[in-house]
Amino acid sequence: MPTRRQFLAAGGAALAGAVGTGLYAWQVEPHWVEIVRRPMPLPHLPTTLVGRTLLQLSDLHVGPRVDSSYLTRTLSRAAELEPDFVVLTGDFISYRSPAVYRELRRVLAHLPRGRMSTVAALGNHDFGPGWRSVSIADQVTKIVIDAGAEVLRNERRMLSGIQFAGLGDYWSPEFGVARPIRSLLSAPPSAPGAPESSRAAATLASLDATKPTVVLCHNPDALDEPIWGNLAAWVLAGHTHGGQCKPPFLPPPILPVRNKRYTAGAFDVGARRTLYINRGLGHLIQVRFNVRPEITLFTLQAAA
Repeated sequence: MPTRRQFLAAGGAALAGAVGTGLYAWQVEPHWVEIVRRPMPLPHLPTTLVGRTLLQLSDLHVGPRVDSSYLTRTLSRAAELEPDFVVLTGDFISYRSPAVYRELRRVLAHLPRGRMSTVAALGNHDFGPGWRSVSIADQVTKIVIDAGAEVLRNERRMLSGIQFAGLGDYWSPEFGVARPIRSLLSAPPSAPGAPESSRAAATLASLDATKPTVVLCHNPDALDEPIWGNLAAWVLAGHTHGGQCKPPFLPPPILPVRNKRYTAGAFDVGARRTLYINRGLGHLIQVRFNVRPEITLFTLQAAA
């Protein structure tokens, strides 16, 4: 039987461990950015683009809960990678007041630009309260364009040899299928109606199947809508933050998506289509554990 001294020592060690873990999850990991490097084999990629790099950034969440100096340092670090393409997959802001526009301009003054192209799509938070304000999204769009990126809202562009498409956010009015918003942590159900007639679906239907294609789609739940057909492409997403906290060997307990397999990283979603979910740079609550913020640097390859 342990003595009283041994019991107190063990209790003290457990308390110190808990405090240390809490401080780490609050003060260290939310700002400990990982650069993830991986190949991107693209169907129909011309030989002139083999070996070029594509940098993905996501979920900055500029606003009162994310340290802007951390974001500017991170964007400057990303610029040092000298990518050929830069893509941004939404949630530039967490809207509290119009003051966020000034702060977004200040942060995006450090935005890395691709040597060949820089392109972006919006996320749900870029539409403000309830994710329904198109006027807030318009303001964010203008600031991102001024920073040097092309913003695609249910649009496609052929840029430096790659066909890019940016879909309207799945929870916003621009995806094309109305969805009541219940809460951040509970993904909204599909509403009745024909998703084939949605604006996002029309964008996908307009794509040239013979071109190397990258689709920017903030919320990965959109991949489960019957609008993709046989599109062979990479789809780059964010939104989940990887769950922000993940127990060792277990899935994250909280994810803001309906399909709980969409955590972070790469997923085969059929038809020679790959989904990649970036863990993001910002947060809604300053806590991360076992889910570091992420910069992703892809190297383009010809698909076999």
